[in-house]
Amino acid sequence: MGRTWLSALLGVALLLGVGTTGLPAAGKPTVGLAISTLNNPFFVDLRDGAQAAAAKLGMTLIVLDAQNDAARQASSIEDLIAKKVGLVIINPTDSDAIVATVKKLNAAKIPVITVDRSANGGRVAAHIASDNVAGGQMAAAYVGRRLNGKGSVVMLEGIAGSSAARDRGMGFREGLAKFPGIRIIASQTADFDRAKGLSVMENILQAQKKIDAVFAQNDEMALGAVQAIEAAKRQRQMFVVGFDAVADALKAIKDGRMAATVAQQPKVMGRLAVEAAAKVLKGGTAAKFTPVPLKLITK
Repeated sequence: MGRTWLSALLGVALLLGVGTTGLPAAGKPTVGLAISTLNNPFFVDLRDGAQAAAAKLGMTLIVLDAQNDAARQASSIEDLIAKKVGLVIINPTDSDAIVATVKKLNAAKIPVITVDRSANGGRVAAHIASDNVAGGQMAAAYVGRRLNGKGSVVMLEGIAGSSAARDRGMGFREGLAKFPGIRIIASQTADFDRAKGLSVMENILQAQKKIDAVFAQNDEMALGAVQAIEAAKRQRQMFVVGFDAVADALKAIKDGRMAATVAQQPKVMGRLAVEAAAKVLKGGTAAKFTPVPLKLITK
């Protein structure tokens, strides 16, 4: 009987995506980490950084995977409210859609920290992220220099409504404004997804006969674009720049299949978010915004 009950409990934990380490432990503060998707190496690294910090600080961390579904993310965080966790760290799937959930957490007097992507409303105790506008500008400066100020560029956009997509796109456009001889001939969303990056790029390649460079707002889309370009045998006509510096992108750069990526530090983000949570839970205050440095990676 005891074994059956334990198996059922572990099954529930796995369904929730928290694992056995996510179950509340006596005497430990419990923190929720609501991630947009774990089907992306960047967010797996962010989770790993958070889990390592939580273990070091003696905190129980419940990890929830929204699978890029804003409604699923909202529902899972409502479960955390019912469990009366001490604090919730959110990596929003949609920066607008998450506002109602943040306000519910505010009403329940559960502090909120956002990481990598921001919430467009509600009270947030701290935000940890790279400067995505600066990252977009960094990518644009590289494209502008490499094209000697002239050419046609394609941009693959992330999830509509996410702060990362908005800010990276804004920074890239602002950066390209310094190169009047360069124009963006196509800009389409591929939802930060490799398969969608491949599909969208295939369509753009059919429509556009001259493309000099591609900027993808994350490496997953960039790697999908590379697949499409290589399949069309047009890799000598253009180069691809990504964002995040995930392992597959770094290998593609080393192999000469991608030109560059803007490096973030997701493990550092996860660690800093948990460290900020520890401060808040002890009654202290964390910095309203903690920037995580960026750098451009090329071969």
